[in-house]
Amino acid sequence: MGLDPKQFARRYPHQLSGGQRQRVGVARALGADPPILLMDEPFGAIDRIARERLQNEFLRIQREVRKTVIFVTHDIDEAIKLGDRIAIMNVGRLEQYDTPAAILAKPASDLVIDLLGPDRGLKRLSVTPIDLNALERPPVVHSDDSLSDARRLLNSQWNRVIVVDRNGKPVGELIKDEADGDGPVADRARPFDAIVGADRTLYDAFSQMLIHQATWVAVVDGDQFRGVLTPESFVAAIQRVPAELEGARP
Repeated sequence: MGLDPKQFARRYPHQLSGGQRQRVGVARALGADPPILLMDEPFGAIDRIARERLQNEFLRIQREVRKTVIFVTHDIDEAIKLGDRIAIMNVGRLEQYDTPAAILAKPASDLVIDLLGPDRGLKRLSVTPIDLNALERPPVVHSDDSLSDARRLLNSQWNRVIVVDRNGKPVGELIKDEADGDGPVADRARPFDAIVGADRTLYDAFSQMLIHQATWVAVVDGDQFRGVLTPESFVAAIQRVPAELEGARP
């Protein structure tokens, strides 16, 4: 759990910081291989950067060992990130029990709304996976195609085309203003401004769009281009969530 065995294996508890002792406790609990694991704020005494790293490590381990974990936390962001289902308690009363996506989309009470905070709309992006079927698909050309072939695909809807090699691996994009002249497309292709993996969330994609001030985000699955996310795609995806939740209700 983020501690190098070569450096820490022979240290006694009094030689570790509070956060380091917590990490050792988490590792010991997982090592015992119990059928159900209760974890009471295991990352509470760890600084924010280390906490995020350990949360990611915990999720990776959880995917491998497939343990049922009852995770107690006062941090709603941590609950949203780590939990498959969240039980929100208030002085012994269950306020809401549901998936993170359902709670963010339809909080059951004013208390839950306050707990989620004013940015709960943005939090929904972090639990909404990229829907490959909803991606927009601009024209695609091969890197060894001619620039004249690419120009025929550029129109009022698309001012750029996606460039891939003959195996479908994305090379980048060709912008309309740079598609003049002769020669192969590869001579004018440029890397994507923003790119994200197909296994990421809308939050990750939106972050890339903002960081690079891009008008779209290219989505790749391994080494294959799948489509692009535009601002309109984000809005449509968020609007679909409540309807999908209703359809999933028994």
